[in-house]
Amino acid sequence: MNPGLDELQPYPFERLAALRARVAPPPGRPLINLSIGEPQHPTPRCVHDALVAHLDATAKYPATRGLPELRTAITDWATRRFELPAGGLDAERHVLPVNGTREALFAITQAIYSRRPGKPRVAMPNPFYQIYEGAALLAGARPFFLPCPAERGFRPDFAAVPASAWQGIELVYVCSPGNPSGAVLNDDDYAVLIELADRHDFVVVADECYSELYLDESAPPLGLLQWCARHGRDDYARCMVMHSLSKRSNAPGLRSGFVAGDADLIASFLRYRTYQGGAMSVPVQHASIAAWRDEAHVRDNRAQYRAKFDAVLACLAPAIKVSAPAAGFYLWPELPVDGISACERLLGEAGVLTLPGAFLARDVDGYNPGARRLRIALVADLDECVEAAARIVPVLNNL
Repeated sequence: MNPGLDELQPYPFERLAALRARVAPPPGRPLINLSIGEPQHPTPRCVHDALVAHLDATAKYPATRGLPELRTAITDWATRRFELPAGGLDAERHVLPVNGTREALFAITQAIYSRRPGKPRVAMPNPFYQIYEGAALLAGARPFFLPCPAERGFRPDFAAVPASAWQGIELVYVCSPGNPSGAVLNDDDYAVLIELADRHDFVVVADECYSELYLDESAPPLGLLQWCARHGRDDYARCMVMHSLSKRSNAPGLRSGFVAGDADLIASFLRYRTYQGGAMSVPVQHASIAAWRDEAHVRDNRAQYRAKFDAVLACLAPAIKVSAPAAGFYLWPELPVDGISACERLLGEAGVLTLPGAFLARDVDGYNPGARRLRIALVADLDECVEAAARIVPVLNNL
C-alpha cells in the first residue's frame, strides 16, 4: 500500500461525526447544519436544461481535453472576469476542464511532484483545505505549513518565511478567497510569491473556487492570472488557477471546474489526466457551458449571501465580535474557549452544528491557528440562518 495512507489525518467531517456521536441536539429542536460548505441555493434552470438536452451524449466517450465549445466558454468567462487581454488566454493551450477542483487539486501534485531524493515539500496555508495535505502525503512529499495570522487578515506572509525554507519546495497551494477565512490575496502578496517562485523554481496553484462569492459588487477578488496580466507575465509561467461551478453556480453535484495557466504545465497535466481517466462527461460539459455563459444567476447568488451575512451578523453582534469576510460564505469567529468545546455546546444546547477550527488546521510549534475558532457556513436559507444565529447567541454569552 502507499505509505502515505498511514500518514493521512482523519478528514474534518470524520472528526465531526465522532463529535456528533457523543453529543445529541436538544429534543424538540430540528438540527440546523452550518458545518459543511455545500451550497443550498437552487442550481440554475439553464444548467438543468442543458444537461437534460444532451443526455443522449452518454453514448460517447468524452475527450480529456473537453469540448472546444466548453474551453471557449471558460476562456471567454475568465477573460471577462479577470480583465485579461483579448487572446491572452488561449482555449487550446491554457485551459483544461476538470471534474471539480477537489479532484484537480489532488491530481496536480501527483503530476508535478518530482519524487527526487530528499523529500521535497509542498507548501500550503494553515488553516487549509485538507485535500492539499492529502495530495502531498500521497505523492510522497512533506507538507510545509504557511501561517495565516489574524493580524495580516488571515493572509500568508510569504516574505516572512526564511529563505532556507523555500529550498526543496516544488509546489505552493494558495486559496484566495480563503477557506475558512474568506481572505483575499492582494497585489503585493502575489508579487512576493511569484518572485519567490521564480527564484526557487516552484509552481503556484491558486484555488479560486470561492472567487465569485464576493460581498462588494464593486470589488471582485483579484485572481492570479489577473495579477499576471497586469504585470506583463503573459505566459503565466509557473502559475495555475482552479475554478469550480460548485459555489459559483450552486452545482456541487455537477463536479465541474477548470484549470488554467502556464501552457507547459497544462500540457503535462493533460498527459497525466489522459492516463488517470479524468474526462468530464459530455452532458456535464454542455451543462457547464450554459453555466459559464450566464452571469445573472451568479449575481443573484451573491445577493442572497449578502442578505444572510447582514442578518446573521446583526443577530450575533451582542454575543461575539465577528465580521463579514471579503468573499466566501463562512464566518470565522474567535472564541473565548476552544472551538471543539464550543461546537459541542452549540450542538447540545442549541441544535446548531458548526465545524471546530482545529479540524481545519495543524499544530505548528505547539500552536493550532484554528484552536479557538469555529467555521460557520451560511449555506442554509435566510430564515434558517437567522434562526441558527438566534440560538447561538445565548450559548456564546455563557461560554
